[in-house]
Amino acid sequence: MLILLPPSEGKAKLGDGPPLDLDRMSFPSLNAPREAAVNALVALCAGPRAQAVLGLSPGQLGEIGKNRELRAAPTLTAAELYTGVLYDNLDLSSLTPEAAERAAESIVIFSGLWGLLRIGDRVPPYRLSMGVRLPPLGGLGAYWRRTVTPVLDDRAGLVVDLRSSTYTPAWQPGTRAVAVRVLRDGKVVSHMAKATRGVIARSLLEGDGDPRTPEDLVKALDSLGHAVSLGPAPTGRRPWTLDVMV
Repeated sequence: MLILLPPSEGKAKLGDGPPLDLDRMSFPSLNAPREAAVNALVALCAGPRAQAVLGLSPGQLGEIGKNRELRAAPTLTAAELYTGVLYDNLDLSSLTPEAAERAAESIVIFSGLWGLLRIGDRVPPYRLSMGVRLPPLGGLGAYWRRTVTPVLDDRAGLVVDLRSSTYTPAWQPGTRAVAVRVLRDGKVVSHMAKATRGVIARSLLEGDGDPRTPEDLVKALDSLGHAVSLGPAPTGRRPWTLDVMV
């Protein structure tokens, strides 16, 4: 099983590990596009257009300096870096050893700068959304799709897609995937959606099952106390839809 997560805008402010070393990261076939993305972001943040391209408010201008120092900045693991609502509810640091091992094997984090991350990958704090058009690379969803697709298409098994819409263009897993929606009173909600996705991911990591089909996933989450329902079989390469009622 693969559990796909977005990153979060909320990040730890400082790392305490060695500087960035792409050769020590997972998915080594992505290192050349990672190198190009880092070079492009550092160059952008050395010039006058960074605020506009990155969509930063005046209060976020400190992020430009962080991006300029990517290569020399201390790193920390992806598990420690992301601090948003989804990750607060996932709470990786409090997992049992068995669940933590499952997280290391199952979780894949999509990133506008790194393409894909495992939770043990060490990177510095940065600011770059997948929705940015980064000169000269262009839209990052399309940029990463070319190299991410062959990497993940080769991995068999059920895909539980907890990404936000900004990150879905980077890989379309097709009908072996289940995209999770959060509903209240029959309506899709954005409020509480991130928290609920974090709870769902944690439940799957703590559970002792290994769902292999969308129907298995429904049974697993139902047994863990979640109110869920599976949508009709998808057409084409669209994923299944799993509704979580809150």
